[in-house]
Amino acid sequence: MSALFDTLAHRLTAGMAGPAPDLYPDPRTDTIEHFTPAAVLVALTERRAPGVLLLHRPSSMRAHPGQVAFPGGRIDPGETPIEAALREADEELGIDPSAVRVVGTGDLYRTGSGYEITPVIGVVPPDLAITPNPAEVAKWFEAPADFVLDPANQQRRSMEWEGAMRHYVEIRWQDHRIWGVTGAIITNLTQRLGWPLSQDDTE
Repeated sequence: MSALFDTLAHRLTAGMAGPAPDLYPDPRTDTIEHFTPAAVLVALTERRAPGVLLLHRPSSMRAHPGQVAFPGGRIDPGETPIEAALREADEELGIDPSAVRVVGTGDLYRTGSGYEITPVIGVVPPDLAITPNPAEVAKWFEAPADFVLDPANQQRRSMEWEGAMRHYVEIRWQDHRIWGVTGAIITNLTQRLGWPLSQDDTE
């Protein structure tokens, strides 16, 4: 049995029963009629102090070069969001789908680039072998969940983008800048999961 899995499952169920958290929306979504379904895997490591697996996109990529992201991508025809998230995590980081205990899904997040993203929350072993695909991953890292899911570290920022002010969430951990869609999804999950966990929750 996994204390972390049980705690996350309980908190996610309770958290998702309430109204959706208030996040800064991407104003460009107001003019988009059809969104492409996508999914990401939010993988937490089974430790006393859990971590969150994240990656940097290669600087050569056309979309979001160099940015921090969760493993994920488009949902293929016939796939569920969970199947898509597990497939993408396998393709990008070499994570065996059988090694992931899926807790559930979080709030859909719509982006100005036309995607409707389902976050899939899962628990993975602490000694999980990671084999990144260099075509899609520049590097990967594990950030402490207690840090990235702490509201005190989720800083609200603004910048001018395409002639308008855009609001976003930024999380700085070591030399990693987690922001944009990834920062918003993390902030959303913080509210749904009621983070931080107590020490008893992970023992």
